[in-house]
Amino acid sequence: MKIITLIENLVESRGLFAEHGLSVYIETDNRKILFDTGQSGVFLQNAKTIGVAIEDIDFVVLSHGHYDHTGGLYPFLKANSKAKVYAKREVFTPKFNKQNKSIGTEKNEDQLKNRLVFVDKVTELVEGVFIMPQIPIIHQVDTHFDGFSRMIDRELIPDEFDDELFIVLQQKNKINILTACSHRGITNICEAATKYFNLRTGLILGGFHLKNCTMEQYVHITHYLKILQPKSLGVCHCTGIEKYADLRRECESHVFYNFTGHRITTP
Repeated sequence: MKIITLIENLVESRGLFAEHGLSVYIETDNRKILFDTGQSGVFLQNAKTIGVAIEDIDFVVLSHGHYDHTGGLYPFLKANSKAKVYAKREVFTPKFNKQNKSIGTEKNEDQLKNRLVFVDKVTELVEGVFIMPQIPIIHQVDTHFDGFSRMIDRELIPDEFDDELFIVLQQKNKINILTACSHRGITNICEAATKYFNLRTGLILGGFHLKNCTMEQYVHITHYLKILQPKSLGVCHCTGIEKYADLRRECESHVFYNFTGHRITTP
């Protein structure tokens, strides 16, 4: 499988653009998948530069309803006439930050007509690619809900990210975990994946939401990763550069930053 980051907070290559957001392209032997759509349609320009044909993508998977992961959805749907959009039912629930500013994405019924598929159980999208919609909170310390809210029946309530999901790529005797923001906790995501598949973990790729984490959270996460012993960690987006540097120094796994344009081929 090929994994290419179409957009992320940072970029190293000339000719590509970065923004606060995330979009990852996955290519199997016979299918092409987009995991999140960044904050805007800028990832479409990056895809063209990189050589990814947006019109050929078969599926879109939305990790959760924040604008920096879903903001490019409608520009994508204009550029691609066939892809189905997979998400949890709560993905278009109105969402707000600490300042009560809207940070969600509105549901455009016309553009989503006949293209939206709600997921509420483990779904094998194509062979070896699984959408994982359930993230039980096993480790309460590793949750990142503070300051986020959602609107239900015109009332703002704390957001516990019931809309969050992740992807697992299963290859032979291992799993690779792709996450976006890990609001429900990277350790809880790993627990859900390892309990379901009962296989060793190769790559963990995505945002760990460590940028403003507490020391207690950081110690818990690093301790967990040392026990899990994944082969590699590709961190980005809401992980934060400082925490990337800390993880690279402390973790026994190979740690790298998954910047815009980064390519991975999983064996």
